[in-house]
Amino acid sequence: MANPGYGKRTIPGQHPRTAHDFADLPPREAAIAAYIDRLPNGADISVKTLAKTLTYGQCALRTALNKLQEAGHLRRGRESVEADSGSSRWITRSWFSRTARDDAWWARFTRGDVPQEQEQAKAPTRSRAHILLAALGRATPALSLSQADCATLAPLLLPWFERGATDETIRQALISGLPTPVHSPAALLRTRLLTKLPPEPAPTPTPVRPPLRMLECGECGTPGPPEALPGGMCSACRGERAPAHSNAPLPAAAVHSHAAQIRAAMSQQARERTPA
Repeated sequence: MANPGYGKRTIPGQHPRTAHDFADLPPREAAIAAYIDRLPNGADISVKTLAKTLTYGQCALRTALNKLQEAGHLRRGRESVEADSGSSRWITRSWFSRTARDDAWWARFTRGDVPQEQEQAKAPTRSRAHILLAALGRATPALSLSQADCATLAPLLLPWFERGATDETIRQALISGLPTPVHSPAALLRTRLLTKLPPEPAPTPTPVRPPLRMLECGECGTPGPPEALPGGMCSACRGERAPAHSNAPLPAAAVHSHAAQIRAAMSQQARERTPA
């Protein structure tokens, strides 16, 4: 692991792992990417550390990381974080994405406007709801539900969870004061889930400060805005050169004109400094 605060950082919105991850990469880069993908957040993924574990040398690893960066799986830079004392400091980051992202996505991520994937956030909640409903019949046989009933009623529990209700609170609201007999458990539970929904908690606004992030060239470390680092590389490391300036001498007439303008300006300054 790297020092606290450093090392690998997994970006938000990761898709589930599949057998086809990194299939678009060459074999060496795919193997290195799969290894990094399984490392926990905070793991040291510097070239020297990877060389101690993997069978590749530092030069090969440096080239592979640059290719992962070019393919959109990796970006390196810095981020401002708040220390325990309340002050902020810039620390090195290495952001990794199982899903390849284009330069426009990384630019949005640097500005902090990439939202979390909502589908992934809701999956555990649906499972929790299904388990709670299925367990009602074991303790209260009159409320036994079918698989289809659980799947239909589960979305109605999501607002309860969002408003902070515990499993026991929901269970008591559903089983207390049952009529005798219960003719339709699913219909009864649907009515109670809708009519007994607790009120929304009072909002507690907290100002959200956008992250301060800065990308760096993966080759030379030169900082710059995302737009100046396509593929995570600066223009110099991509082999681009600034347009050459002409070194041809000025024509004689132009030289005489510039010299006359300078002499006139100097004469004017001298007259202004001379007392009347």
